[in-house]
Amino acid sequence: MCAIVAAVGDLDAGLCRAMLDRLAHRGPDGTGEVRRGDVWLGHQRLSIMDVDGGRQPLAGPGGTSFLVVNGEVYNHRRLREELGVQRFSTGSDSEAALHALLLDGPVGLARLRGMFALAFLDETGSLLVARDAMGVKPLYWARREGLVLFASELRAFEPADRPRVESFPPGHCWSPGGGLVRFADAVPAAVRPARHGRTRGERDETLLKAVREAIVAAVEEQMMSDVGIGVFLSGGLDSAVVAAVAADHARRHGHGRLPTFAVGTEGSSDLLAARVVAGHLGTEHHEVVMTPQDAEAALPRAIRTIEHFDLHLVRSAVPNLLLAEYAARHVPVVLTGEGADELFAGYPDCHREPYLAPAALQARLVETVEGLHRENLQRCDRTTMAFGLEARVPFLDRGVVELVLSIPPAYKTVRPGRAEKQLLRDAFAGRLPEEILRRGKLQFGHGTGAKDVLTAVLGPAAASDGEQEAVFYRRWRAEFPGVDPLRALGRSPLADRGER
Repeated sequence: MCAIVAAVGDLDAGLCRAMLDRLAHRGPDGTGEVRRGDVWLGHQRLSIMDVDGGRQPLAGPGGTSFLVVNGEVYNHRRLREELGVQRFSTGSDSEAALHALLLDGPVGLARLRGMFALAFLDETGSLLVARDAMGVKPLYWARREGLVLFASELRAFEPADRPRVESFPPGHCWSPGGGLVRFADAVPAAVRPARHGRTRGERDETLLKAVREAIVAAVEEQMMSDVGIGVFLSGGLDSAVVAAVAADHARRHGHGRLPTFAVGTEGSSDLLAARVVAGHLGTEHHEVVMTPQDAEAALPRAIRTIEHFDLHLVRSAVPNLLLAEYAARHVPVVLTGEGADELFAGYPDCHREPYLAPAALQARLVETVEGLHRENLQRCDRTTMAFGLEARVPFLDRGVVELVLSIPPAYKTVRPGRAEKQLLRDAFAGRLPEEILRRGKLQFGHGTGAKDVLTAVLGPAAASDGEQEAVFYRRWRAEFPGVDPLRALGRSPLADRGER
């Protein structure tokens, strides 16, 4: 359920509809709107739960309250029991959010476990807007005299409003009377400080079991769907773990073979590794073989789609876009391995100075998890939603995040002769091929071959990383004139640092 627009103040319904129209790609299965007084809500729908009955805006009892949601509430079945099943009239997971807010107001947001950006119009005509704590689902807002606008993507806003556009902060809600209020943290305060381990990198069977069970629970919970679901399989450890759990769940529940999807240049390491995993798990495997011509054609589209210019995001967005376009013809939902590197210290710099001390490593992991909404999650959401495909990120489930960040950083350091993320590898030993368990970390843009292809396509004038990002920034600026990258993306361009 995949795009929202909301507005409060001196309304122009035509402006709001035009904003929603620009987001039609996110929800090709239907559109809906409602206006009460000075509040307007709009929704573009991708039908996943309760295909026939889950249209939005969802109306509360008596038609005096309304809700639009972009995302999924994974614990909706549990909430139905807690809130009273007699209250519900649809099978939509979003209806759980509606009744939580009707009963508890903004406090009800703490009940929701999932990824969401939502706008709620209560019985008094007051608007509440909120975004999930991790920022998995995007939300932007622009405030001008007498009017506040909200939308799921930058492109929704009119040129005159773009200089005012800001990223709406994750874990916050806003109302005209109460202003901006934090209701949840991406990383709970209790697990932010580093804890002490007994020995460096020690294997602990109890700990491995806890990690495995938390990830399995998250993947299985996020398999909820009334339509098909697949997995993006890069051949790396993270997506292989997700695929292993999802394939087992699909078999046990009679859903047949799990669809998996991989992308890369001919002979690239990601394609080859993904074949090994797919063969081991017995999935219904699909490949997209990327040519230099494909990459060249996808580059401007990638920058336009992810609404970003970051070097690594653009490089990985090019193959991701090709993969999402193909996968959307087969399933409306995919699971991905996003977030595992940030939790388990998968990046090479995590194992160099200044992060060798446990406290420093923990601070680095917390910082990267909290910053995901500005980086990888933005690419993950946009490349998939460009084709009405929903991407889910089980490693960023609240239970997984709390458990893994509570583990002493010493357990995540690299031991001699071992790869990074050994804790995750050990937790799933026996469920994946040994060569995948031993395979080291490659950035998605490297493993797919996209980095080499794009470097060749851009030519000698953009041979260095800095020169490439400068090219990406100029193209982004042409696509989104007027947008302030620091306000909207949390990122200053290379041009502002004198590196153009």
